[in-house]
Amino acid sequence: QVQLVESGGGLVQAGGSLRLSCAASGRTFSTYAMGWFRQAPGKEREFVATIRWNGSPTYYADSVKGRFTISRDNAKNTVYLQMNSLKPDDTAVYYCAAGGTPYSSSVYIRPYDYGYWGQGTQVTVSS
Repeated sequence: QVQLVESGGGLVQAGGSLRLSCAASGRTFSTYAMGWFRQAPGKEREFVATIRWNGSPTYYADSVKGRFTISRDNAKNTVYLQMNSLKPDDTAVYYCAAGGTPYSSSVYIRPYDYGYWGQGTQVTVSS
């Protein structure tokens, strides 16, 4: 069983940066792939980034490549999303998720691949 709590969202001007954190509880956290998704008003939840259980490889949506970085610290049971060069189109509620098969080497980019979700944190980017 895994519980996830996101933090670090807020209001930032275009071109600025934010770092989101997702704190996890559960003894099996380090065995799961972790992902970040986002959902804007009127839109479906979309994939942002994912990281393998042991930290490599990572994979990103085309819209955020070169700007966002996902990382994890299994010793702290925490996953991060560093967001640089933010754009107004990045405005959304951001969710972290844990899932996939434990210890899997697969890359998961579908929401239904993940069994555990946080409550979300709002990111707003002004022009």
